[in-house]
Amino acid sequence: MAFSLSLTANKVAVAGIDAVGITVWRAVFAGALAAVYLVAVRAPLPGLSSAGRLLVSGLGVIVGFPLLSSLALQSIDAGRAAIILGLLPAFTAMFGQVIGGERLPWGFWAAALAGIAVLTIFLLETTAAAAPQRLGWGDLQMLGATLCSALGYALGAREARELGGARSISWSLVLLLPATVVAALLTLPHAHYELSVPVLTAMAYIAVVSQLLGFFAWYGGLARGGIARVGQLQQLQPMLTITASALLLHEPLTIATLFVGAVIAVLVWIAQRTRAQSPTCRLQAPANASN
Repeated sequence: MAFSLSLTANKVAVAGIDAVGITVWRAVFAGALAAVYLVAVRAPLPGLSSAGRLLVSGLGVIVGFPLLSSLALQSIDAGRAAIILGLLPAFTAMFGQVIGGERLPWGFWAAALAGIAVLTIFLLETTAAAAPQRLGWGDLQMLGATLCSALGYALGAREARELGGARSISWSLVLLLPATVVAALLTLPHAHYELSVPVLTAMAYIAVVSQLLGFFAWYGGLARGGIARVGQLQQLQPMLTITASALLLHEPLTIATLFVGAVIAVLVWIAQRTRAQSPTCRLQAPANASN
């Protein structure tokens, strides 16, 4: 639910802040809050190898996804972006196989490839906003954002087994905080922001909820229930995003968009379902983990 409003809020934010500005400032604000949290709970420093994985995870979910999705939303609407993001559970599972050693049955791959095929046909042939819109840079940027997020999820979930969900994302944010602060200060003199109440409200949401608090629950859930089973819940995200964008941004809610979103949701559910029924290396949260 927290992540379902991320693209909608981001679409509002890019109206007044450029993609780089959104990326660095959401990371700075979330990183500052994460630092306060880690100090408050007296979290011990992560080991060197753990810190490396947290850093790479952060590059995916703190830098890669926000930057590429913000760039994408400058040329495509949030509903179209949500369709592409519907492949996130499948990509997350693919990275989970490589990083976590989970075995994927043939049924998973069949459903995942079918979802990719449906998505490609939709992007090439359907319309958006009542005008033809073929595959473009915005679609490729959103696909890249989805891949970055999937890699970050897999690594973050692995670290959450030991640290808990809240500390996993918090350490990723804090490890990147020096770089994001420098980037924010360097870009500030050249930035031209058109700030308004909606833009500031959207930035507050994606910084506090999308970049921090949502991950408290998400990483905690992946660590306790495993990527395969908990990942099934993400099939709801694209349709919730499309509905929110239609209600809040008055974006077109076409029959084609709803149909493709439903088809991809079903295929993702099948993929996660077949995987959940196979032997997996389930992620377990430690008994003393707070999230």
